[in-house]
Amino acid sequence: MMHPHRYLFWDLSLCFLIATTLILIRAPTMHGAEDASYLNCSSAIQCGGLQNVSYPFWGLNRPSYCGLPEFELTCQDNTVLINISNEDYRVLRIDGTSQMTVARNDYWETFCPAKFKNTTQEITNLFSYTTDTVASNLTLYYGCQATTITLATIMTSQFTCIYSGNIVTGYFLTKNVSDVVSSSSVNFSAIVSYFEDCNTSVVLAANQSAIQEIESSPSNTTLVSAIDEGFGLTWTVDTKCSGCLASGGQCGRDNSRGNFVCYCPDKPYSSACPAGALAIGILISVIAIIFILKIKTGIFSWKVLLFKSERDCDVEKLMKIHGSLVPRRYRYIDLKKMTSSFSEKLGQGGFGAVYKGQNRDGNLVAVKILTESKSSPEEFINEVVSISRTSHVNVITLLGFCYEGKRRALVFDYMPNGSLDHFIYSTTALNMSSSLEWKILHQIAIGVARGLEYLHQGCNTRILHFDIKPQNILLDRDFTPKISDFGLAKLCHGRESALSTLGMRGTVGFIAPEVVFRNLGRVSHKSYVYSYGMLVLEMIGLKNAPMEVSNSSEMYFPEWIYRNLELGKDLKLPMNVTMEEEVLARTMIIVSLLCIQTSPSDRPPIGKVIEMLEGSFESLQMPPKPILYSPTQPLSQHWEEMTSHSNGSLEERILQNIEESSNTW
Repeated sequence: MMHPHRYLFWDLSLCFLIATTLILIRAPTMHGAEDASYLNCSSAIQCGGLQNVSYPFWGLNRPSYCGLPEFELTCQDNTVLINISNEDYRVLRIDGTSQMTVARNDYWETFCPAKFKNTTQEITNLFSYTTDTVASNLTLYYGCQATTITLATIMTSQFTCIYSGNIVTGYFLTKNVSDVVSSSSVNFSAIVSYFEDCNTSVVLAANQSAIQEIESSPSNTTLVSAIDEGFGLTWTVDTKCSGCLASGGQCGRDNSRGNFVCYCPDKPYSSACPAGALAIGILISVIAIIFILKIKTGIFSWKVLLFKSERDCDVEKLMKIHGSLVPRRYRYIDLKKMTSSFSEKLGQGGFGAVYKGQNRDGNLVAVKILTESKSSPEEFINEVVSISRTSHVNVITLLGFCYEGKRRALVFDYMPNGSLDHFIYSTTALNMSSSLEWKILHQIAIGVARGLEYLHQGCNTRILHFDIKPQNILLDRDFTPKISDFGLAKLCHGRESALSTLGMRGTVGFIAPEVVFRNLGRVSHKSYVYSYGMLVLEMIGLKNAPMEVSNSSEMYFPEWIYRNLELGKDLKLPMNVTMEEEVLARTMIIVSLLCIQTSPSDRPPIGKVIEMLEGSFESLQMPPKPILYSPTQPLSQHWEEMTSHSNGSLEERILQNIEESSNTW
């Protein structure tokens, strides 16, 4: 058998032989230093949730010759903007090289803009709508006068805005007025004239699924969600770009002539780099990898080298396939520098430890070192891409990832106020207001619900989060909640479950009953509604039962809450709460009890939960009485029996039930 030291000798000899040959071949065309345009266009735009954005886009660190004139991007408060016909749009996603999802910046999280302008008038000949975009159906009418005409069929679409201190009434319709009101109606002509007399109207583009959601559940909430979901635009890409990239160049434009240019390491070319340029680039990369591996691991076998090369190759291929959708990839050594060798630990979750760090730009980040996962490179990259494509104020932003051998990590925005559990567990149960005001708790509850609604309905890849608990709700400087820790999330494309998870475990007490007990129903989006209800009870300090309930074997806590609400008894809230705060607390309790109904069909959808939390307390009805109550066998005993069952662990049972239900999502 050949001595290990000889492997090193033959590796280096082969590399130098190939290098010498290629350098001699390319000698006439090599100019010493790399072309400045090539270096500039090799850099990608990084802003917020969008990473590795390149041609045809330019802006920030990419000069204008690195893209097309109409594709300039700017970055404001970690938000990517593109200006189309003097109107700013938020770039939510960039899919591949010819499609992106945008949303009106002036309509972001509002339907009362400073000015009125139709979206359909702003799309130039360069862009086209995607097939799932409805360009002209969503119409908002502003300044509609008071009327005695019966508008019962469309009253649910009414909204109000305040301009110059005056309340302005408006309506939103997803169809023409003539299609909404039957032509046989006695008020048909009067209703049509009424909308024609409104001060102004604005036509917005929207996603088809968002339009359907508005039609099925018209409300101000669904309207804002539909607008913020954005719509798709496509464009035609110069076919020369793919050839340029394949040859090792960077796509760009000659600003003086307006022609396509392929910037190569030595100089610009009209369409692609000569064959030798790519070969030298590959050679340098190979030599660098071999030297790094030799220095780091010393003498090693060819089997290990080939295995690592194949795995890294898979990751590189996947990153190339997803293109700009892949967030920034960090090296493990970069993470060590950012975190000062992981010196400041922020917390420990079920899927790994989280450390505080600082990016090169000075911004603070949270680095999560994942525990060893059995998922393949394809599964991991797909999960990273799906999570990075989320863009919502109540969902944590994924800035990047690390994949080196068995080492995997995720990099997120740093949240100054940490996780919610630090506040709600900082005092004894039923004494929450000393940590957070009830108004803040109420806003946190609404924010978490909005985040869950977005994950399930607002992004192309639906994400069902099965581990909603206080530890996974992060709070920014203003106590805006951010849903985090997607380790126990199920990623679904359309109606199918396509991706596996990083691991499978949950938190007893927050897991929906049907996740464990198959006879109660299938696992669905109603499962995280249950977890959300338990989270809200935990937030207001009422999930941990009072002493008389804790010591009783004949009642579990939701039963105690139900009886006290039904009889109008005191819920033992803190003494210093105001009447307004007590109403907020009772609203949150009733909504949470609706969410934790045993049967999934009895739980409200998350959109309805938001409406109830934002609506009036008087409109709420007492939830049905819990049906799992048993004087001889409380719910806790069911859980104990389940966790001690001899036919597999709790995690295995949960995983089995989720997988069996996923085909029907």
